[in-house]
Amino acid sequence: MSLSLENAAQVARPPEDGLAFLRLSRANEVTLEPGALSTDGARIAAFDSDVSATRRVDCAGCAIVPGLVDCHTHLPFAGWRAEEYALKVAGRPYEEIARAGGGIASSARAFAETSDDDVLAQGRALAREMLAHGTTSFETKSGYGLSVEAERRALRLAAALADEVPQTVRSTALLAHAVPPGMAAGAWLDAIAPLASDAESPATALDIYVESVAFGLDHLARMGDLARAAGRDLRAHVEQFSTMRSVPVALEHGARSVDHLACLHPDDLGPLAAAECAAVLLPGAELLGDERVAPGRALADAGAIGVIATDCNPGTSPVASLPLIAGLAVRRYGWTAREALVAMTLNAAWVLRLHDVLGSLEVGKRADVVVLDAPLEHLPYRFGHNPVAIVIAGGEVVHVREDQAWRLG
Repeated sequence: MSLSLENAAQVARPPEDGLAFLRLSRANEVTLEPGALSTDGARIAAFDSDVSATRRVDCAGCAIVPGLVDCHTHLPFAGWRAEEYALKVAGRPYEEIARAGGGIASSARAFAETSDDDVLAQGRALAREMLAHGTTSFETKSGYGLSVEAERRALRLAAALADEVPQTVRSTALLAHAVPPGMAAGAWLDAIAPLASDAESPATALDIYVESVAFGLDHLARMGDLARAAGRDLRAHVEQFSTMRSVPVALEHGARSVDHLACLHPDDLGPLAAAECAAVLLPGAELLGDERVAPGRALADAGAIGVIATDCNPGTSPVASLPLIAGLAVRRYGWTAREALVAMTLNAAWVLRLHDVLGSLEVGKRADVVVLDAPLEHLPYRFGHNPVAIVIAGGEVVHVREDQAWRLG
């Protein structure tokens, strides 16, 4: 199939082709000029209309942007934790809930008690919801296993989910999410070390949660060593509830990303912004957990590889919509719409090592394209409105909002 997307009010183009990422200090160089885009099979063919295309799309009044990339989710998981949210709203801190057997341990119990079919059914439903909100690529994580065999199961189900959805999916092994009951943190890392290096694992990255209720800096360093030995990227949940000074350790061990950063130490901001390590901010978790707000404006001004993601999970951020997350980022970090767009497209693709094939609109890249129902500036402004009219993945129209079907010729 070939597509011709015509008469758009805006086509979002990077300032130059071939960029691996775009530091947010340059994000406002993204151009938003009127134009068209055509595809040939699975690839972007040109930035002109094509009268011979199999299908022509009327994009009048719309913005054409890259497919959105969600580089931090916890799919697949089992069930939800609405009762914990009520406790948090009433003033109970997450650390207290976790120490009482809630949090990650609660999701681990639900995962153990839920069949493979039901876990995958929930994952497919969430992937459909994400697709309807423009997400054409996303990350999965293990981490709700809390035993070696359960973590293997989580990675197996993540691979199965990837085969059943139209999105491009990358797998992360979050092997150090919580310390299993009755084990010391170091002993758990000993137990999962063979899984970290398992050549059969679909994971392209290893992840660890560094926090007062989880793992410490020495464990982060060890996970970095495991990642390097396995030829996998290191990613890390850091500085969410407390200032652990995790960032220098993560940078020393070549982390691909550090995620959360609500409690980032001021002295660590400059080195992080200068590094080739993404700062993945999760404003959904910050809002719903009543956490501190990450220094998004300062990171952008300093030139960080800024990224936003949903952190879609059953506890701290049960959110599947990247446009909603972008609206939060613009309001709470003081970002522009262009900065938010870069943070959930090219930069997020770089975190997942997909930047060579998707994440920006360039000739030859995979035709993952989203048509918004208005100019880009409306995306954060109409907060809570789903602006996604049409979603194209690999050159195929995979979602059309019902009221926008008239655009398809």
